[in-house]
Amino acid sequence: MNNNIKLHKNDLPDDLKLGNVLAIDGEFMGLNVRRDPLCLIQVSSGNSDAHIVQFDRKNYNAPNLAKLLEDVSITKIFHYGRADLAHIKYYLKTDTNNILDTKIASKLARSYSDSHSLKTLIKEFANVDVSKQFQSSDFGGELSPAQLKYCANDVIYLHKIHEELNKILERENRIKLYQDCLKFLKTRVDLDLALFKDDIWSH
Repeated sequence: MNNNIKLHKNDLPDDLKLGNVLAIDGEFMGLNVRRDPLCLIQVSSGNSDAHIVQFDRKNYNAPNLAKLLEDVSITKIFHYGRADLAHIKYYLKTDTNNILDTKIASKLARSYSDSHSLKTLIKEFANVDVSKQFQSSDFGGELSPAQLKYCANDVIYLHKIHEELNKILERENRIKLYQDCLKFLKTRVDLDLALFKDDIWSH
């Protein structure tokens, strides 16, 4: 395993200090929140590191991680946070605060493209072609080194990607629109958890 990839069972260590801007991602058994449990949460400080928490799915007791997610003084960067936040709220019983989202930022900033996948953004802004081979693999059991590397790739580039997208948003005068979208994200998650999947703004 890469030295910068650490696997933790159940929770983050008590003495771990990661800073105040973190990239976060989750892995689940599928996208149906009630059916498909949360398996992992990955956290990166932006220094090519990844701390991967593998949960005891009998109780989801992760107080250190929950405290970090709730902390309003710590910024959390997600890519398509809508799915991650729903699983976190449902399984960890935790509200995540102070959220940024590279998928929302990309859709607003990169109107020159119709591809907003993480793989596309990593290639464009970090010039790295990452493999998504393990995107649809089983994260519920023992994790292979290749799976751990895949999980790490989902967070280690997010700081750089968000920084570059933010520059475009500022340049194109779309930053306030982005900020307003982020304010609605937690409400969108609550709608998902209440099983309102359709666009409530549509006719």
